[in-house]
Amino acid sequence: MTFPVVHRLGRVDYEPTWRRMQSFAQTRGPEQPDELWFLEHPPVFTLGLNGRREHLLAPGDIPVVQVDRGGQVTYHGPGQLVVYPLLDLGRAGLGARALVCVLERAVIRCVAGYGIDAQGDRKAPGVYVDGCKLASIGLRIRRNCSYHGLALNVAMDLQPFNRINPCGYEGLQVTQLAALGVDRDIDSVADDLEAALLDELAQAAPSLARSA
Repeated sequence: MTFPVVHRLGRVDYEPTWRRMQSFAQTRGPEQPDELWFLEHPPVFTLGLNGRREHLLAPGDIPVVQVDRGGQVTYHGPGQLVVYPLLDLGRAGLGARALVCVLERAVIRCVAGYGIDAQGDRKAPGVYVDGCKLASIGLRIRRNCSYHGLALNVAMDLQPFNRINPCGYEGLQVTQLAALGVDRDIDSVADDLEAALLDELAQAAPSLARSA
C-alpha cells in the first residue's frame, strides 16, 4: 500500500516549484510514493498551454508565466492556498476527470465545515459560491502522473483578478473565505483541506488510503 507524503512548503516562488513538479513527474519510479504539496506563491499570473493572451487585460508589474497545465489564465498570490497533487494515476486507478472531481469534493467538504455551501461546475472545473469562483483547478498529466493542482482563495488581495479574465471568463467574479465570513489563517485551512483531500482520495482510490 502506498499513500501520499504531505509537504508544507510555505511561500515559494512559482517557476522553480513548477520545474520541480515537472522533474518529479518525469523521473519518478513505479514504487515512488505520491506527494501532496501545500504552499503559497508570491504574486504571479499563469497562462495554460492553450491560454490566450487577450485574457491578460493589464498584468502590470505582476509576472506572467506560460505553463504546461490545462486552462486559461489565473492568479496566485499570498493568502491563497495552493495544493499540488503529484499522483501516479495509473497505480491509483484514477483518470484525470476523476481527480478533478476529487479535488472539487475536497474543497467543498472543507468549506462546508465553515458553514459555506459550495458547488462544482461540470463545464468549468473549480469550486463556486453563488456563482463566484472560490477555488481554481488546472492539471497536467504526464507519463500518467499528475501535477499542478488547485488554488483556494483564503484571505488575499483579490484586486489582481481584475487584471485578467479569470480562467478565460469575462466578468467572472472571484471570492475568498475571508469575504464569506471565515476568519482562519492559511495553515488552519491547510489542515482542514489536507484531511478532506486524503479522505476523498482514499474513497476514490483505496490504494491511497493512509495505513492505521
